[in-house]
Amino acid sequence: MCGRYALFRWNRDFAALPGFPADQQAQWNISPNDSVLMLRAESDGQRTLARARWGLTPPWLTDLSRTPAHARAETVAEQPMFREALRQRRCLLPANGFYEWRGTARKRPYWLTPGEGASLFFAAIWEAYPVQEQVWLSTAVITQPAMSQRRPLILDEAGQAAWLDPQTPLHALHALLAGEPVALRERVLANLVNDPKLNGPECLTPA
Repeated sequence: MCGRYALFRWNRDFAALPGFPADQQAQWNISPNDSVLMLRAESDGQRTLARARWGLTPPWLTDLSRTPAHARAETVAEQPMFREALRQRRCLLPANGFYEWRGTARKRPYWLTPGEGASLFFAAIWEAYPVQEQVWLSTAVITQPAMSQRRPLILDEAGQAAWLDPQTPLHALHALLAGEPVALRERVLANLVNDPKLNGPECLTPA
């Protein structure tokens, strides 16, 4: 399961998008419940950024200890927690790569990315949770089975456009959800990233 990812590098075009936080800092070790950047499309097609909590919180939820960070691509369209968000509240989570742990007795972290310096976008859904006079945004990453693990559903440019477009029909969304996993480069890491409180480039220290 993708439980950690990183966003520490972005280009000028991305930073120029409406909603890009002026105080945005590099995040090398993002975990569930952290504040993350999500990309949405407005009704006029304009793409905007917003901060959200990684852990989906629908407005009807009463048990706030149960806020899923992930939604399975195979069942997201049917599950009550996710199906309405899939139809109406889709977004993308930008990243430079993500971490994966493998092994049995002693798990080893790996860094996965499409290439050196490349960016990627995870398919995700979002919700708004009102608290008094403030509205909190939250999100969950769509995951798919890959290499005996579950990895984020990574979309190419065409897939990103279709995912964000509110007019995309449900059958086209199902096609994206069933898409083949993207080929990724991987690098085995030292165990420094195992500490969720560590947030610096040393997270990517090779083994």
